[in-house]
Amino acid sequence: MSDDPNKTDRVFTEQRLPGDFVFDAKVAQVFEDMINRSVPGYSTIVAMIGLLAKRYCQSGSNVYDLGCSLGAASFAIASQVPHSNYEIFAIDNSPAMIERLQGRLSAGEFAHQRVHCQLQDVLETDITNASVVVLNFTLQFIAPEARQVLLSRIHAGMKPGGILIISEKILFPDEKLNSLFIDLYHGFKESQGYSKMEISQKRSALENVLIPETLDSHRQRLAEAGFESVDVWFQCFNFASMVAFK
Repeated sequence: MSDDPNKTDRVFTEQRLPGDFVFDAKVAQVFEDMINRSVPGYSTIVAMIGLLAKRYCQSGSNVYDLGCSLGAASFAIASQVPHSNYEIFAIDNSPAMIERLQGRLSAGEFAHQRVHCQLQDVLETDITNASVVVLNFTLQFIAPEARQVLLSRIHAGMKPGGILIISEKILFPDEKLNSLFIDLYHGFKESQGYSKMEISQKRSALENVLIPETLDSHRQRLAEAGFESVDVWFQCFNFASMVAFK
């Protein structure tokens, strides 16, 4: 695309009227900067998703990056998996995200013909023959009542020995720990150059859109979906990533 894909996030620098957060063109334009400055360890999580896929992506299978945004996890996987007998399906319901991702693919920024991006609600995605499925900070934006159905459909569409990777903002049942990690997280964001007003406004905008849960809730739901050997492989403050095996 002709414009700079790495613009600085200034979405919440000015006083805004109350409203829910949306993944529109303004957010898509600065998303790489936004998420790297908003999620501690994000670049590490993405890189390790590539390494996990390198180990578990089966020949002749499909990989699904559900809620792919600009395709960071998809490209990490494509750069790590040593064989070429697989397909990556990068799915997102944001037209602005898919437009920018398609632009990057068309421009040859990432020479991986196995990455196919599609504008679609992940709740409507047909999961088949999957050895790796990624929900990288996606499930938290799905309505809580729809999460069990989605995970069960993912499990049903996976091959034996496949893995599901879920990264999420999390809650803690202990209120003191929950408050501590929220405060530390806000301190992290300030260290990344965000002002208190930006932090407050974004938090308010996300309040009705991003619904976090405890790790125990995630484990229970994954077990009910049929997954085995579920546990956390990365955590920093109130952000964590889990891996679950079929």
